[in-house]
Amino acid sequence: MYKHIILPLLFRFDAETIHHTVTRLLQLALSIPGVSAICRKLYVVDDTRLARTVFGLTFPNPVGMAAGFDKNAELISELSDLGFGFVEIGTVTPRPQPGNPRPRLFRLKADGGLINRMGFNNKGAGPAAERLRHFAKNRGDRKVIVGGNIGKNKDTPNENALNDYLLSFRELFDAVDYFVVNVSSPNTPGLRDLQEKEPLMHLLTALQQENKQKPAPKPILLKIAPDLTNGQLDDIIAIVAETGIAGVIATNTTISRDGLATDSTIVAQLGAGGVSGRPLRERATEVIRYLHQQSSGAFPIIGVGGIATVDDAKEKLRAGASLVQVYTSFIYEGPGLARRINEGLLSELSA
Repeated sequence: MYKHIILPLLFRFDAETIHHTVTRLLQLALSIPGVSAICRKLYVVDDTRLARTVFGLTFPNPVGMAAGFDKNAELISELSDLGFGFVEIGTVTPRPQPGNPRPRLFRLKADGGLINRMGFNNKGAGPAAERLRHFAKNRGDRKVIVGGNIGKNKDTPNENALNDYLLSFRELFDAVDYFVVNVSSPNTPGLRDLQEKEPLMHLLTALQQENKQKPAPKPILLKIAPDLTNGQLDDIIAIVAETGIAGVIATNTTISRDGLATDSTIVAQLGAGGVSGRPLRERATEVIRYLHQQSSGAFPIIGVGGIATVDDAKEKLRAGASLVQVYTSFIYEGPGLARRINEGLLSELSA
């Protein structure tokens, strides 16, 4: 029903507009007494065999919502009710910013993908922290883990980027379970330069120093681009070892347009931005496998990119991922996606 009736209807509207409309309707629906409980009965796979303990945190299941879907920490309860074991908010910046001019989100229907150049549009770290504290007070028996994906403001030069990351880290520290350092979005000018070894070492070392001063430090992960060379991935492995961060998220969106089924003229007209969804699946798995093998499994990896089925999730897990995240496929596959993946993983455990 979703793919044959609802999805074609949704696709009649601008991608960003319909995202906000649908999420608002979801909030309204689940605020009706009793609807949340029904939703959880339909979509949550509650089985302790799915639980994973990774970087010191126990995830009720290994399927999470990637950053970008819930930029402002407004949908934690709703996504938990749809079966996700963890939700990563953001990317959050210290100050609110509008992001890049619209339109900035485009569907690649023939590819099961998206192009986005959102540009870290968000309401700022302070408001996000307040909403997360409100969620913590009203979470009930939801076991969902919350990650905070942090970045720099667009108008902050790279030489001052550390201050932005520290500001968001401090603001969100008491409100999230783990942090993700985003230096890999292609939609903030110059941001990916921070993935180079020297600036990245400086950034992560400083964050870890701040983290270790806390009575109970939080896991810090690094989100990397799929467009890195093997040499750059070797640098990432070395940086993780030297800084002692908890792990890596592989991968962010790609700037590559190779292998798309969508007409190249149409793709060119859509302009700049990162490609997500099915076109990213193979490369994301390659990066996960390379990091896992070259590091001898020295650190956990959260796999993300093109996961639309349980087989896609299994592919990432077999390549070396400890957990997986979805975003684009949730749009194409519908609200039962987390349930289907979790049921598929559970059936393999039962076999």
